[in-house]
Amino acid sequence: MLKINHLTKTFGSKRAVDDLTLHIEPGEIYGFIGHNGAGKTTTIKAVSGILQFDSGEIFVDGKSVREDPLGCKRSLAYIPDNPDMYEFLSGIKYLNFISDVFGIPADLRLERIHKYADMFELTADLAQPISAYSHGMKQKLALISALLHDPKLMIMDEPFVGLDPIASHSLKTIMREKCNAGGAIFFSTHVLDVAEKLCDKVAIIKSGKLLVAGTMDEVKGNSSLESVFLELEDQK
Repeated sequence: MLKINHLTKTFGSKRAVDDLTLHIEPGEIYGFIGHNGAGKTTTIKAVSGILQFDSGEIFVDGKSVREDPLGCKRSLAYIPDNPDMYEFLSGIKYLNFISDVFGIPADLRLERIHKYADMFELTADLAQPISAYSHGMKQKLALISALLHDPKLMIMDEPFVGLDPIASHSLKTIMREKCNAGGAIFFSTHVLDVAEKLCDKVAIIKSGKLLVAGTMDEVKGNSSLESVFLELEDQK
């Protein structure tokens, strides 16, 4: 579903991502772990087609991000850690705008908007302008908009930040349902206990370099993900 092959991205003299290779298969929830500045967001933006990269290849559902960026974007959804939206629009107008971008028929968009707005308890606020939304409400709206075109791959940067416990539970349910249906999830998080319980596989990155990747059991063994992460972070 997602293949990152020898990805490298530099900013001036800093190598933000250094020869990174990761493969995420259909049906997998894949966690991406690292300290602030480790290269997680840079990788995610490169995968999403937002950020150009220096070398390597990225494939989404068999399509090259370099050669077919629009085809890749049709297959994926990207949720940033701090979603930027057209705040002069109401929630429902924003969702209809996103539906228009992806060519979603009226009956199908209505069904999906109702389904996900109810799950995230946002239905009553859809008529309000986005400028009046809290950060958590904007995060919920971003998640709903990302789900409207039924993406094969969901890419999320710290998706649980700002969500209340009910919304977090709903998101976990949706993530597992998407993967059970043959989709894939690639997300970064600092909430290691959530990652440990939720993820099928995990990768830990430091200073742009991959430290370890594999199934959750392979990575953490008899320890906890937090213990493994802290031990790897202490290594020079």
